[in-house]
Amino acid sequence: MTAVLLVGEGREYLREPGERLETDLGYLDVPDEIETGDTVETHLGTEFRVRGLRGPDLFEHFERTGAPMLPRDIGLVIGHTGVSASDRVLDIGTGTGVLAACLGRTGASVVSYERDPEFAEVARENMALAGVDGRENEYGTVEVRTGDGLDDLETHSEFDLVTLDTGDAPAIVEHVPDLLVPGGFLAVYSPFIESVRETVETAREVGLDPETYETIQREMDVGERGTRPSTAGVGHTGYLVFARA
Repeated sequence: MTAVLLVGEGREYLREPGERLETDLGYLDVPDEIETGDTVETHLGTEFRVRGLRGPDLFEHFERTGAPMLPRDIGLVIGHTGVSASDRVLDIGTGTGVLAACLGRTGASVVSYERDPEFAEVARENMALAGVDGRENEYGTVEVRTGDGLDDLETHSEFDLVTLDTGDAPAIVEHVPDLLVPGGFLAVYSPFIESVRETVETAREVGLDPETYETIQREMDVGERGTRPSTAGVGHTGYLVFARA
């Protein structure tokens, strides 16, 4: 079994079977044979419930090499493209790898490119944590390649989905019609509106009909006096451009 979450006393710890958890609530050795739903106990008697990793947990527990895509953005990518098991995905701009891992956990086969060798190595470790690194499991697989995806585009074709989170997205969009199967999808994430405009214009030039969304999510505060939007901020993330071949 891959890593599990130990949840109790308002805390959450990520550990692999055989590892030790040491806290002020006591210590425990995680059993080699452990299942989701089990309860384990520290030497001081504190109980922790065992949870399996799900998509939102990857965002919280992946080692980060930058700002990862938020769960709400990933949800929009999955919802707007319908990515599913047996799909082939080209992902350029791996970063921390949260999007690639979540796509892999839908059952898709993902090839992801990261320019920075150190970031790519961290992403590979994160794929192992997510259980999508090619080992026999119930998920798809994510192959993280070190390099500039733009340089390798001529070697690729017939993808069901192309996802981009990179500053040179417009240059890659030029080649998207040759990368996608008929009916396949493009999804481009950008934190900057200037990049969005260039991406949309390029998509139109190559015959695509893009749609653009700003992603905003407001948390609600529910209290005794009443319910209202949180004052923590408007929750703006960035922009997503979708198009279909």
